[in-house]
Amino acid sequence: MQLSATPYEERLTAPRSWWLVSFLVGVSFALILLPFGTLPLLGGLVGGTAAAAVVASSYGSVRIRIVGDSLIAGEAKIPVTALGEAAVLDAEEARAWRTHKADTRAFLLLRAYIPTALRVEVTDPQDPTPYLYLSTRDPKRLAAALVSAREAAAAS
Repeated sequence: MQLSATPYEERLTAPRSWWLVSFLVGVSFALILLPFGTLPLLGGLVGGTAAAAVVASSYGSVRIRIVGDSLIAGEAKIPVTALGEAAVLDAEEARAWRTHKADTRAFLLLRAYIPTALRVEVTDPQDPTPYLYLSTRDPKRLAAALVSAREAAAAS
C-alpha cells in the first residue's frame, strides 16, 4: 500500500471536563452505596468512575486517517478518488451544517465538542451520500492532506 504524500491522523478525544464528570459519576455511585458500608462505598466509587471513564474513552476514540489512497473516518473507508471538493468550516458554518443545512443522506462524523469541521463532497455516482461532514480540530490540514492524497492516487 502506498502512503499518502501528506499523512494525516487525528483522534477525536473527549474533552477534559468529561473525565471530571466520570469521577462525579463514581462519587454518585459511592453515595448511593453509602448506607451499605465502607467497602460498597469504595466499590461504587471505583466501579462507577471506571464505567463512566470507559464510556467517555470509547466515545473519544474515533479517528480520522488518510492511509494510502483511502480516507478512514470512524467506521467509513472511502477512496480519495471518490471525493471531491473539501470545504473548511469555521465554528458558525459547522453549526449550520450540523443543523438546518444538513442532508439526512450525508455521513456525519460529528463531535459537538469540536467546533470546526470539514465538509467533503462525494463524487462517486454509485454512492447516495452527498457529502462527508467530519468534525476535526485542524480542518485546513485535513483538507491539504486530502488534496495531496488525491494527487498521489492520480499519479499512480
